[in-house]
Amino acid sequence: MGDIYGEEEPLKLHFLPYLAPGHMIPLCDIATLFASRGHNVTIITTPSNVQILQKSIPSHHHHLFLHTVPFPSNEVGLPDGVENLSAVSNLVNSARVHQATMLLRGPVEHFMKHNTPDCIVADFMFPWMDDVAKKLGIPRLAFNGYSLFAVCAMESMNKPSNSTVGSGSGSFSIPGLPHPMTLNTRPPQLLTKFMEPLLETQLKSYGLIVNSLAELDGQEYMEHYEKSTGHKAWHIGPASVICRESSEEKAENRGQKSVVSVEDCLSWLDSKRENSVLYICFGSLCHMSNKQLYEMACGMETWGEEFIWVIPEKKGKENESEEEKEKWLPKGFEKRNKGMMIRGWVPQVVILSHPAIGAFLTHCGWNSTLEAVSAGVPMITWPVHDEQFYNQTLITQVRGIGVEVGAREWSLIGFQNRKKLVGRDSIEKAVRRLMDGGDEAQQIRRRAKQYAKDTALAVQQGGSSHNNLTALIDDLKRLRDCKPLH
Repeated sequence: MGDIYGEEEPLKLHFLPYLAPGHMIPLCDIATLFASRGHNVTIITTPSNVQILQKSIPSHHHHLFLHTVPFPSNEVGLPDGVENLSAVSNLVNSARVHQATMLLRGPVEHFMKHNTPDCIVADFMFPWMDDVAKKLGIPRLAFNGYSLFAVCAMESMNKPSNSTVGSGSGSFSIPGLPHPMTLNTRPPQLLTKFMEPLLETQLKSYGLIVNSLAELDGQEYMEHYEKSTGHKAWHIGPASVICRESSEEKAENRGQKSVVSVEDCLSWLDSKRENSVLYICFGSLCHMSNKQLYEMACGMETWGEEFIWVIPEKKGKENESEEEKEKWLPKGFEKRNKGMMIRGWVPQVVILSHPAIGAFLTHCGWNSTLEAVSAGVPMITWPVHDEQFYNQTLITQVRGIGVEVGAREWSLIGFQNRKKLVGRDSIEKAVRRLMDGGDEAQQIRRRAKQYAKDTALAVQQGGSSHNNLTALIDDLKRLRDCKPLH
C-alpha cells in the first residue's frame, strides 16, 4: 500500500453542489475543509454559479479548483444566466431549474470519466450520480444539507408502517424516534413523494456527510440512524465556522454581496445594549406575502424594542410609493420604530456574532440554525418549507434553545402564498418570551451559550468534528489504496 502511494499522497475529490444557496454554500465550505487538509478538490458547477462560488471559497487555496459545465437553459425554457433556485420566484421556474440539474449528467459524467477522482461528494438532489459513480467504479459520499435529526424524521415518515401518520388535521407525532416528536402540521404529500426516492438513493452511497456537530444532533440520533438504515454518517461541521476566521471573510464570502456594509451593521449594533436587538431573517428562498409582513410589523411595533429586519422580497423596491408601502407596513412605521430594515442580502454571521443580538426570528433553514447555534443566539422558530418543521422540533422540543412562533402551514416551496397568517399577537408573544429576560428566557439563553461552546470545541483539533473529518479522510485513503490497479 505504502509502495503505491506513500503516506501523504493527497486524495483527489470531486464535489457537485446542488444549485441553490442553502446547498451550495455549505458543500463548498466542506470542500474547503478537505482542501485545507492538503487534498486536491474540484468543485463542479455552471457558469452563473461560478460567480457565487468564487465569493464563497477562499481565493488563496492552492488545492481548490472550479470546473464549469454548461447549463441547459434552452432545453428547459429558462433565460440565459438563470441557473440557481435563488434566481426564480415561482413553482414553474423552480421545476425548470431542477429539470436542468437532471440534464447535467452527460457533461459531469464526461468530465469524471476523463478526470477520475478517488471519491465523488454529491448533493443527494442529483440521484443520477449513484449510477455514474457505480459505472466509473468511484466511491460516492452523499450530502443533503440537513441535520441528521431531520433525516431520521424523514426516514421514519417513509416507513410503510408509518404511512398513515399525520392523516387528519392538527398536530401529530412521528413514532420510532429517540424522542417523542410532535409536529404542528403535516408535510405536503408532494414533498414526501419527491423526497422518498432521493432518500433511498442516498442510502446506496458509501456514507452521508453531515454539516453539523455530533453534540447537536446527539449520539442517540447517530446510533438510531446507523441502526435503522445500516448507513454511516460523519458529522464534520459546522464547516462555515472552521473555514472563516475574520469578520471580512464571514461577511463577504457567503454567496451574494451584502446590501449593507459590515461597518454600518457593527456601528449600529455597537450602540445597543447586550441582548437588546431582535434579528429577523428568513433566508434567500422564503418570501412572505404583504399581509404577513404587515402582521410582523404590527407585532414588532407592539413589542416596541430594537430590531434588524431583513426583507429580501422588497429588494430593489426602496423607492416604492407610500401607497404601495402601506400594503405591507403600517403608515409611518419606519419613522416611529427603532429598527434597521434591510432589503436584500446581509452579513448574517457578523450580525449574529454581535453581543447586542438577543434572539433570532428564523425560518429554521439548517445553515441559519447552525449560524445561530455557533453564535449562542436563541431562536424564535417560524418554519416555512422543506425540512424546517423538523429543525424547529430539534431547536425547541429536543435541545431547548428556542421557542415557536406558532406556524402551522408547511409550504412546498418558500415563495408559495400561504393561506394561514401568523398573527401579530403570536409574534409579539414569542418575541417577549425570549427578549423580556424572564426565567424561561434565561434558561434558554444558557443552553444556547453552552451549544456555542460545544461548537467551538467540536471544530478544534481533538474535537468531535475535527476527529470525524480525520477518520473520514483515513477511510477514503484506505478505499483508494485497496483499489486494484488496472
